[in-house]
Amino acid sequence: MAGNVKVWKKEVVALNRKQVFFSNLPVLETARLRLRPFQLEDAPDLFSYASSALVSRFLPWEAHRTLSDSEEFVSFILKQYEEGRPAPWAVELKETGNVIGTIDFVAWFPEHRRAELGFVLSEEYWGRGLIAEAARRVIAYGFDYLDLVKIKAPAITENVQSRRVLEKLGFKLEGILKQEYIIKGKSRDMAVYSLIKEQERSS
Repeated sequence: MAGNVKVWKKEVVALNRKQVFFSNLPVLETARLRLRPFQLEDAPDLFSYASSALVSRFLPWEAHRTLSDSEEFVSFILKQYEEGRPAPWAVELKETGNVIGTIDFVAWFPEHRRAELGFVLSEEYWGRGLIAEAARRVIAYGFDYLDLVKIKAPAITENVQSRRVLEKLGFKLEGILKQEYIIKGKSRDMAVYSLIKEQERSS
């Protein structure tokens, strides 16, 4: 009984940490980027890339057809913040002030000191090292301030670009999960990558 109580208390503490974090998502900066919470005014920027079939090709959501789709998505994100649930940072390009993508811990398990990383970037900015720059900042924050020891990142096996980014960041392939998810009506194999804190420090 005592053991069950201890486990329950740890789960409650972990839940509270997650709620506090996502309700007060910190602003993180890099040389070229500002990672910040979304605002309603970001919907047009979001629509500019979320409406691309190329950007959404390997993602579970369909390309946005109208600005209203993006407005609804931003409203959903704001609701997630309010409820302390997982939600992304907006990736803002300092040079223009435009939101050009998202990055987030799509899942976080404080009790296991593990999280899962996800990111999306406007195709207009591919090939400039921007998402890797954002990811390095988020990874450092996760290890330094969220006390993580492991960060996972799954990618559809055909998503060569994302896999290259992960490998550039020092992530190692743990394995391939066959037919793990149905995405865009097709059963997809997932390449599962991970970065261990000690590996990140030595890379």
